Amino acid sequence: MPKRDYYEVLGVARTASDQDIKTAYRRQAVKYHPDKNPGDKDAEEKFKEAAEAYSVLSDSQKRAQYDRFGHSGVGSSVGFDPSVFSGFEDILGDFFGFGDLFGGGNRRRSAAQRGADLRYDLEISFLDAAFGLKTKIRVPRLETCGTCSGSGAAKGSGPTVCPTCQGVGQVRYQQGFFSISRSCHHCQGTGKIVKNPCKECRGEGRIQTEKTLEIKIPAGVDNGSRLRVSGEGEGGVQGGPAGDLYVVIYVQEHEIFERQENNLYCVVPLSFPQAALGAEIRVPTLQGEEVLKIPEGTQSGSIFRLKAKGVPSLNGRGHGDLFVTVNVITPSKVTREQKRLLEQLAAVSEVDNKPLEKSLLNRVKEIFG
Repeated sequence: MPKRDYYEVLGVARTASDQDIKTAYRRQAVKYHPDKNPGDKDAEEKFKEAAEAYSVLSDSQKRAQYDRFGHSGVGSSVGFDPSVFSGFEDILGDFFGFGDLFGGGNRRRSAAQRGADLRYDLEISFLDAAFGLKTKIRVPRLETCGTCSGSGAAKGSGPTVCPTCQGVGQVRYQQGFFSISRSCHHCQGTGKIVKNPCKECRGEGRIQTEKTLEIKIPAGVDNGSRLRVSGEGEGGVQGGPAGDLYVVIYVQEHEIFERQENNLYCVVPLSFPQAALGAEIRVPTLQGEEVLKIPEGTQSGSIFRLKAKGVPSLNGRGHGDLFVTVNVITPSKVTREQKRLLEQLAAVSEVDNKPLEKSLLNRVKEIFG
């Protein structure tokens, strides 16, 4: 039986925020928890299904892969695993003891945790998006403290066993028939505390700083393109790995060109003689001006295509095209000589509109009876 869409499982939209996903998972888990549905296999399967969906959608990298490639993007190994609940105590700890349910009651939360991913919005020009560029950005973030190497303890000392949970990271409570395990509030589930904190980071293990990064924007990026810079997010907790930085691109509009995917569009003016007699005109492109041949009798609104004069593809394979629309301009003021010549032209090129008028009159009669 094929897997259901993870967003459908949790009942959220694909644009849902992390908090929306967390809230939706909590609601599903409480509803289908085995303790509330003893002996109900269907509820147990839905409980596991919700846990699997949350394990993917709560992870920014897994979610990005899933959004792009579906279930195949997160691998066939994703499925229900009791260990997936090791980080869910903050979500459901007020309701159930996951350690008792899955045999991990003495498992403490790992002290080392991956740092958060960061987002940086970068505005660039239309031409920079087309040709690419190297630029420097300043990113405010939390970095691992160099003095204590992220431990939070002063030099020469270290964390000690938490006296509240005795290093387990959890404390147990008895509520009726249930044995509830919750994260220890004293050590936040790590099983350790810092008695002699580092003066540099004040025991936090991380310090607020701002780093200058040089990043390369590839040619062909578009509005909303997202670039991932691995390991340049916030520093990890207790020596954990750093998160990633995601640079989101915003492209300024161009005064001449309009972009649709890799194709460009522009409008150029054309005089009546040029349109009637034909001409060679110069039109703008990203690479400079190009000569465009206008045939005789060209009508206003005609579109000409210049191959491979658009934006380069992000994968480096080819370019889009440039589509030029000509707009025949009617002069608002003419000289006496121009007026005389136009009158002569009108005299020799007068169009007989009588058949058209007759046809239009008959059509009006048909409509109004």
